[in-house]
Amino acid sequence: MSLEKFIKNALSDWMRGDGPESDIVISSRIRLARNLNSIPFPLIATEEQLEQVTESVGGITNQSEPQKELGSLTLLTMSQLKALEKRVLVEKHLISPNLADESKAGAVILSENESVSIMLNEEDHIRIQCLFPGFQLEGAWNQANSLDDWFESHLDFAFDEKYGFLTSCPTNVGTGLRASVMMHLPALVMGQHMNRILPAINQLGLVVRGIYGEGSDALGNIFQISNQITLGRSETEIIEDLANVTKQLIEQERQARKSILESSRLRLEDRIYRSYGILSNARVIESKEATQRLSDVRLGIDLGLIKGTSSTILNELIVLTQPGFLQQYAGETLSPEQRDERRAKLIRERLLLSE
Repeated sequence: MSLEKFIKNALSDWMRGDGPESDIVISSRIRLARNLNSIPFPLIATEEQLEQVTESVGGITNQSEPQKELGSLTLLTMSQLKALEKRVLVEKHLISPNLADESKAGAVILSENESVSIMLNEEDHIRIQCLFPGFQLEGAWNQANSLDDWFESHLDFAFDEKYGFLTSCPTNVGTGLRASVMMHLPALVMGQHMNRILPAINQLGLVVRGIYGEGSDALGNIFQISNQITLGRSETEIIEDLANVTKQLIEQERQARKSILESSRLRLEDRIYRSYGILSNARVIESKEATQRLSDVRLGIDLGLIKGTSSTILNELIVLTQPGFLQQYAGETLSPEQRDERRAKLIRERLLLSE
């Protein structure tokens, strides 16, 4: 399969980067945690009980009502997927590592364009995820809320009048809402502003993580910012707070880019073109270096220093150069050294497609 065809078939809509403020905000995500009232939480439920969850939810999504907007929905059970297939779903942010590796009777329901992912029997019975390109928190919320209402009209959710929706983890009790944005903030990192910004964000009840969430590093100057508090606040308040912080970060990043261009243009150009040259010619490259140099190239594209190269290249290659995708494209299991070689080759070919 050619790389162009592989990319076309492999990319989710959020990776195409054509949403509002997409030069800085890569994606917006809303996730809602829900549990069925009649079945114990996944941590203590039997596999048979969890299979009832999959049967109930799967039966509902087979009906025509939600498909008007989402197209056909596909149910995938983790037990029927190969390890590499599950890894690819994790790398595309469609399922969590926990669902892939540790859940009993785990499954996921995906929409055609993969903007909707409904995880079953992860930490909670149901986790509705809506993932949109660019800065579209409100759009992602409207989609998730519509799905939640639809499920609630068919299912009896675990709910307490005082505490709200009940979840396996106490931090999700209340709205069960996790809202997040994935942002590319290279200028703020270069200017060493993030050490000042991160504590201020934490004081606002938000948390900053790396590209793959909790426990991951902020590779390629990509940060995931989300709410920490779900209890005692409405969904609207949570989303508005995150949206306001996101707007401030967008403005600060734009100002930082302008400042670096004015004060250190030659050094910035040298860094960007060096990264472009290495990516265009490297025969072996590790994931960490590739991600950082792709961040430089994306910054160069956004600043108009590199022309003729797609602005979605960072979104695409940050995922396509992960181990699962590299092996899927190669059609075989690869050693770490072979992955480094394949990663370099894939990046060279992708850059050529833009010329």
